[in-house]
Amino acid sequence: MKTPFRLVLAAAVASSLVAGCATGGGYNDPYGQYGQPQQQDPQGMSNTQKGALIGALAGVAAGLLSGDDATERRQRALVGLGVGGLAGGAIGNYQDRQERELRESMQGTGVDVVRQGDNITLNMPSNITFDFDKSDLKPAFYPVLDQVAETLKEYDQTIIEVAGHTDSVGSDAYNQQLSERRARSVGDYLMQDGIMRDRFILVGAGEGHPVASNDTDAGRAQNRRVEITLVPVRS
Repeated sequence: MKTPFRLVLAAAVASSLVAGCATGGGYNDPYGQYGQPQQQDPQGMSNTQKGALIGALAGVAAGLLSGDDATERRQRALVGLGVGGLAGGAIGNYQDRQERELRESMQGTGVDVVRQGDNITLNMPSNITFDFDKSDLKPAFYPVLDQVAETLKEYDQTIIEVAGHTDSVGSDAYNQQLSERRARSVGDYLMQDGIMRDRFILVGAGEGHPVASNDTDAGRAQNRRVEITLVPVRS
């Protein structure tokens, strides 16, 4: 199977971070910033360093998957439907306000909010959205999606990409279909909550964009997720 570009980029980020952790700018403090011993793994990386590495990989993996062409087509369609586009400094200001509201409303829900440039991604892990190997939303997650929907209604000058992801258990074909069903479940719920259908792009990413290792239960749990990426409609 061909290695996705994002994974190649993630590997490059990982290599640079590992090198930086190993050198520590010429000084390695074994007791950490506050004078407390840091646990080291067999390869010499502390828990703090490993956390930074996983965070960097998550930042690489999160974000728009459908591509610029699909986004531009959707933007043109929305402008044609009367959704006003944003331009210049108004884009950043608009997304700043939306990001702030999402961070406030998602506190304590288990949903992570990631900002990359003008795009905002909500990372929804499967432990709060789906049971293992399932695509039906957990009823306990409905109130969280309702909160997301309220923000999306207020900030309606955005395209909404919903991307489903899986771990590596099972065949590529099965995981692709499962990821598509998960994206559809989240997208359908938001549409039924009053969000314009034309704003959505639904994507099944299969197992090709992991944010953690598939070699452990904890890593696989992180990889089973749905990401909602909000892209401003540009004039």
